[in-house]
Amino acid sequence: MQKKIILTCAVTGGDDTGLKYPNVPVTPAQVAQAAIVACTAGAAIAHIHVRDPITGKPSMELALYREVVDRIRDSGSPVLINLTTGPGARFIPSDSEKNTCAEGSNLRTPEERVRHITELKPEICSLDMGSLNFGNGALINVPRHIEVIAAAIRAAGVKPELEIFDTGHLALSLHMLEKKIIDPDPMFQLVLGVPWGAPAQTETLAAMKSMLPPGSTWAAFGVGRSEFPMVAQAVLLGGHVRVGIEDNLYIEKGVLAPDNAALVTKARTIIELLGSSLATPAEARVMLRLA
Repeated sequence: MQKKIILTCAVTGGDDTGLKYPNVPVTPAQVAQAAIVACTAGAAIAHIHVRDPITGKPSMELALYREVVDRIRDSGSPVLINLTTGPGARFIPSDSEKNTCAEGSNLRTPEERVRHITELKPEICSLDMGSLNFGNGALINVPRHIEVIAAAIRAAGVKPELEIFDTGHLALSLHMLEKKIIDPDPMFQLVLGVPWGAPAQTETLAAMKSMLPPGSTWAAFGVGRSEFPMVAQAVLLGGHVRVGIEDNLYIEKGVLAPDNAALVTKARTIIELLGSSLATPAEARVMLRLA
C-alpha cells in the first residue's frame, strides 16, 4: 500500500445522464464548480467531459471545454485538470443498411477528438487504448487513431492517462510503449465493471496490475455499485483511485449522491481507514512528474 493516494474525481461523464438526474453537472459553470469543490473535499485531479447546456447531452464543443478550463484556472483552485479524449468513438451499426451508422453514433476523426487538448493544454488527458462493446453499440478506438491522438498529446506536452477497459487494451499499451508511440511513464487507469469490459473483481484487478511494467503509476476505479469496493481494492494493491458522478450516481444503495464532493469524502474515509491519506494537488504533481 502507498501512504499517499492520488484521487481523481470524474465530475460529469459522457453518458446521457444530464437532466435525467438532478445532481449531474451540466453547464460549464456547474462542471467547473464541481471540480473545484471536489478538490476542496480531497480530489487532486478532476477528470472532465462537457455537456450541451440546453439539452444536457454530451458535447465535444471546444468553447465549452475552454469555458470550463478557464473557470477552474481563474478560480485559483490547485486541482489538476484532466480532459477526456473519449468522445467521438461511439458507433451504433444500422440493423438494415450495411456500412451505416445508426442514430446515436458520434464517430469523429482523431484530430477532432484531440483538438481541445492541443488548444487548452491541460496537465493530463485520457487516452482510450482499445475498442469495447458498449450499450447497444461499441466504442471504436483502432490503433491508427490511438497513434494520431497520442502524437498530438505528446506535441501538446500533456501527460497521457491510458484508459484500460480490458487486458487486450493493456497489451496494446505495452506494445505502443515499446515502440515509443506513447511517451514513457504514462498513468495507467484500470477501468472495471463496464459491460462488457473487465469485471470488477479482486482477481481481475490483481491480474491487470501484474501486467503493468514495474514501477508504473496506476489507478483503478469501479463503475456503479463497484465504485467503493474498487477504491479499497486499488489502495490495497498499491494503486491510486477514482470516483465521481461519471462512474456512479449513488452514495449508497438507493440514495443518489448529492454531489461529487460527497463521493470524494466517502472514498477519503475508506482510504484513511486503510491507513493511507490523500495526496494534495501539489503532491500529485510531484508524484506524476508533471512539469
